[in-house]
This record gives sequence, structure tokens and C-alpha cells, in this order.
Amino acid sequence: MRGSENVAAEDSTTISDDGGATTVTYNDIEDSKEDEKAVDLPPNPAQHPPTQPQASPYQEGELVLAYHNQRVYPAKIMKVDLVLNEWRYSVHYPGWKKSWDEVVGMDRLMKYTEENRQKQQEHNKKQEMESNAKPGSKQKILTGARGKKRRSGSVQKEKAMLLTEKRVNIYIPPGLKKLLVHDWECVTHLGKLVKLPSSPNVDEVLSKYYDYRLKKDDGDGCRLAGSVGEVVNGLRRYFDKALPAMLLYKNERQQYEEAITDNIAPSAVYGAEHLLRLFVKLPDILDSADIEDTMLLELQEYLVDFLKFLQKNQSSFFAAAQQSTEISDLTIKKQED
Repeated sequence: MRGSENVAAEDSTTISDDGGATTVTYNDIEDSKEDEKAVDLPPNPAQHPPTQPQASPYQEGELVLAYHNQRVYPAKIMKVDLVLNEWRYSVHYPGWKKSWDEVVGMDRLMKYTEENRQKQQEHNKKQEMESNAKPGSKQKILTGARGKKRRSGSVQKEKAMLLTEKRVNIYIPPGLKKLLVHDWECVTHLGKLVKLPSSPNVDEVLSKYYDYRLKKDDGDGCRLAGSVGEVVNGLRRYFDKALPAMLLYKNERQQYEEAITDNIAPSAVYGAEHLLRLFVKLPDILDSADIEDTMLLELQEYLVDFLKFLQKNQSSFFAAAQQSTEISDLTIKKQED
């Protein structure tokens, strides 16, 4: 039997014989029964088009779990490409700089489900135990997947990242920072307290965020309803416990005693002004909480997203603060006169 070497060229194929290569068309082969028996013919590409890959199981904007350097991290798919009939995904790791972004294949990804999150935690714990068991080994987080030798500066940077690994850094937009400062000035210097009960209160603000997030996620499928609910409920619990302990100024104590009676939760009375104060304290609160590192990364993304939501709805959520601004302006003008 003759050997064959295929070359794609319209309706022809190149058949390699002992003496050399001869280009034979499909019409010629059809006419030559003897050659047809002697040669294993390749399928006609015009009659058998290339097999199309199945639809991508992951979509842009989807939150997934990704293997990186023997660990599993939450990741967000930023772009989906089809390269040589294989799906390739550009992913970003929430909480990490864009310099850690990379392109991975399907073998590096898992769906973000409760079952896979459990596998993620078990896998990472196992890797950590094995890493600690090795003499002189040090934990490496999101490091050199390309296998290149790292410079001393990169090592120092990695050490600094490890020291702050569990620290949740919450970025508060400048507009909301101004509200925090204004809130402090009104209460401590001008004696202007937020009128209670607030409308909307914290419960209502959190519910509005929950509805907003679910409505948006139905369009791009990047988050799970269960995760949004966990974050919202967690913020409500933290607020109710933290308000009397660390979120009130001295001038607000009496108001609190009068407003919170008959086991009424603070989240049902106070509003966005006091909820925003919680985000100043959250890094310290979460730093002392027993939360998995990978869960902290995911939580940080939600918290930043929630602050963006607050800023976007600033005019309706911080009505009391705006009213105080007008009062303080009048007070300042009177003092100047």
C-alpha cells in the first residue's frame, strides 16, 4: 500500500510516491479505479467540512474557579477566544492587579458552584499542608506560571503580598469619602444629627442592591444569586452588631438609646450615612474573622461593587446628608457675617 501525505488545496490532494509527489484531482481519482484501490484517499473537504467545536461552556463576565500554580482561585472571564478549534479564556483574579491576568484553557477552569467551592477549599488546604511539610518551603501565591527565574525585586514583592494576603483593602470612591467627612463635621462640629428613622433604611438599601445585582446578573450570568444573598445578609449582621460598638459618635449615643427600643434592629432605623461608616471598619473586622483567603478575594469584589452602587444612587440614599449640607452652609455664612 502506498504512503499518503495530505495537502489541502481546493479539490486536490498530493500523493507521495517512491519517485516523488504528484498532484491528483478528485476527478482523476474517480476515473482511475486501479489507483483508487491502491491509495487510501483522504475525505473530500468540500463534502466533509471540519468538525465545529461545541459551544463554550464559559462566557465573558462569568465568575469561575481557576487553577493557578497548584492552587484554585476565584477568577472572572474577561474574554473568550477560539484558537485552533480550542476555547481560550482571558481571566482576571479579583483583588489582584491586572499584571496577574492570564489566558488559560478549559482544563484550568471549573464552574463556580457550591460543590466546586468545597473542592477548592479542600484542594487548597491539601496544597498548603504539603507545602508546609517540605523543609524550607514557602507558600507561593499567584507566582511565575511561565517558569521564568524571578528577580530579587519580585521575591520581595511576593513576600509583601503574603504579609497582606488576608487583608481586605476596600476602595471607597472619592465622592463617598467626601460624604464621610461631611457626616463627621455635621455631627461633631455642628451638632447636626441624621434624622431617624432614615428613609431608605439600611435594610431597604441592601434589598435594592440585591435586586439590582440579580437583575444585572441575569443578563451576563457572572454571579450566583446565593453569593449575593450571603453578602447582603452578612453586611446586615455586621452593621447591626457594629453600630452601637464602633459606628456612633459620642453626640449620637442618646439618639441611639431613644431610637432602638423593643428589640428593633439598627438596620431598620439607620440609613446609608451610618452604613457607609461600616466600610471604614470592615478591613479590621474581616481581618480578625475566620474566612478562607479565596473567599476574602471574592468578598472584596462584592464590597467594592456595593460601594459603586451606593455612589451611583447617592442622590436618593444620602438625602439626609444633602439636607445637612444646606444647613451647614447657612450656619457657616452666619458665622462669617
